Amino acid sequence: MFEAPESPYLVPFDGSFRVATTSTKPQTDGRPHKGKHRSKRTEHLKMLQRVLAAGDRHAVLLVFQAMDAAGKDSTIRSVMQGVDPSGCQVFSFKKPSSLELDHDFLWRTTYRLPERGRIGIFNRSQYEEVLVVRVHPEILGYQKLPGDLDLETIWDDRLTSIRQQEEHLARNGTVILKFWLNVSRDEQKRRFLARLDDPAKNWKFEPRDVVERRHWDDYMQAYEDALNATSRPWAPWYAIPADNKPYMRGCVADIIISTLRSIGLQYPQPTAKDREAFAEARAELEGDGR
Repeated sequence: MFEAPESPYLVPFDGSFRVATTSTKPQTDGRPHKGKHRSKRTEHLKMLQRVLAAGDRHAVLLVFQAMDAAGKDSTIRSVMQGVDPSGCQVFSFKKPSSLELDHDFLWRTTYRLPERGRIGIFNRSQYEEVLVVRVHPEILGYQKLPGDLDLETIWDDRLTSIRQQEEHLARNGTVILKFWLNVSRDEQKRRFLARLDDPAKNWKFEPRDVVERRHWDDYMQAYEDALNATSRPWAPWYAIPADNKPYMRGCVADIIISTLRSIGLQYPQPTAKDREAFAEARAELEGDGR
């Protein structure tokens, strides 16, 4: 299994992560994701994705979680620009369908996991079941769960299921990177107002988001518990400062690139039999005078 690249934003594996002491503003001099720095990262990622696809040994899963207006959509769009669309798939997880509710809570994300050679991106994920559902436990009433619910244990049980599944995936070649885009409450307010003020951004505003904002402290506690329970060397969380979008995107891109470089990607090497076939093909091509 791969090991998580070092970063000042890597969530520790010992349960010591605290939202209250985690900055939403840049803490290093990292290069923002724009101009020549963005172009350079794009080229690196394109090359690495090409080798990933050719090698067909690893799958890559990128998970993005955040409060509303943190910049998940734009980060995915910006960081993955230039990557071959045939080697990348993006799924967004919102309100479960009736079909999804007829399965366990991991089913809808499990059957969308990336195959070897591809990059899968989850815009929200199975973690919604220990975030939104934890903040609004009445949602459990729609999930057709057997027996009596115990709100004292269900969240730990679900986090254990997620953690065990991620370890299984990692043992079998899936490289998992999870990003919590950590936006401040003040910056979220500013972005909501900007959406209201700009007619071209009105479509992005959802009144329900303001209702969810009332539960900010509950969400922060849910995030803290989830990240502590599931940040592991084989499936790390990174709490990326999200108040500065270009900086945030640069951090995400650098972590993805560092990870892909670290897992020993390489093009398949031809066997002796392959080389013989190549030689025969070359001889036929070179002898074809037409």
